[in-house]
Amino acid sequence: MVIPNKPLRFILVALVACLPVMSFANSEKDAVHTQTEVAHEAAAEGHHAEPTDIKSKIKGFIGHHVLDSHDFTLTQDDETGKYYGFPLPVILWDNGLHIFSSAKFNHGHAVAESNGSYYAINHHDGKIYRTDASGEITENEKTGHPTNVRPIDFSITKTVVSIFAAALLMFLLFSALAKSYAKNGGIASGVGRIFEPLVVYIRDEVAIPNIGEKHYKKYMSYLLTIFFFVLFLNILGLTPLGINATGNLTITFALALITFLITNLSANKNYWGHIFWMPGVPKPMRIILAPIELLGVFIKPFSLMIRLYANIFAGHIVLMSIIGLMFIFKSWIGSSLSFGLSFVLSILEILVAFLQAYIFTMLSALYFGSAVEEHHHEEAHH
Repeated sequence: MVIPNKPLRFILVALVACLPVMSFANSEKDAVHTQTEVAHEAAAEGHHAEPTDIKSKIKGFIGHHVLDSHDFTLTQDDETGKYYGFPLPVILWDNGLHIFSSAKFNHGHAVAESNGSYYAINHHDGKIYRTDASGEITENEKTGHPTNVRPIDFSITKTVVSIFAAALLMFLLFSALAKSYAKNGGIASGVGRIFEPLVVYIRDEVAIPNIGEKHYKKYMSYLLTIFFFVLFLNILGLTPLGINATGNLTITFALALITFLITNLSANKNYWGHIFWMPGVPKPMRIILAPIELLGVFIKPFSLMIRLYANIFAGHIVLMSIIGLMFIFKSWIGSSLSFGLSFVLSILEILVAFLQAYIFTMLSALYFGSAVEEHHHEEAHH
């Protein structure tokens, strides 16, 4: 399928032009929300005046942006302090099941009561801890970590909502694409035509070269799922919604764990033979190399996890920091330079969103290929 050049250029230019504006709107929303949180923390510590240090506010805003949240706040009225968004369900296991709305926390400013137990959100890490009726969270003087009991949290957070949204979007888009194939004799139609070249590219340039013609089909469903899932979450992270799903270590850990399990559960005897008793190598060296090769089995998914997390997380931090410089300079020259740089970085983040989805998929395919590779018989006689 060939996409005409003019419409494609128009779409790319429109996306590039709008994305920095959306990112800037996101920064203003989060900055206002963070200022309210900083003021609340100061009041809890006995200070009645809102902090005026702009650098501290920007630092707090960046920290809030990359953290998960138990409510989905879209914007806030700075004058009235009213939030616009919707609460999410809180599901805790703490000597029994506790289910209630995150509205009880009042965006972290109140203590929630459930079945005689009290819970509060720690502003430093966004986690829920059990407290008394006052909502006090005590910290260890040496480590700085809260000493309160932390219940097991199964809550539907902002990150979980974004995962459901990405999954639903994928289901609708590719269900429509599959139906159009069946209806039009193998020819895509509708919005699915936009994603058809990417599907073909993953098959022809990622799956087949790395896995091989014989085995690639049984991995295609996972490779396509992981590519578009990571891509959609990366793109959602660049919108004003303030979502940082793939910059969350637990999310990248889960994705890398799935790749790890598929690789090792579908591996053939040649794969394990090359790990524990490498052919073509002197026997004393095989004993030395076996633990190193076995360590590599765990290092590969670990590198997948860290690479995706670090690139997305660092991209959010850098972009938000550059935007924050606009409020520090307070001059048309400095602010204009900061805006221009954030514009360029926003364009770069689009490239990173696609690139990281591709790298995760390509490396997964490479690991699958090594797991099912069939070695020549003469190799064992060297």
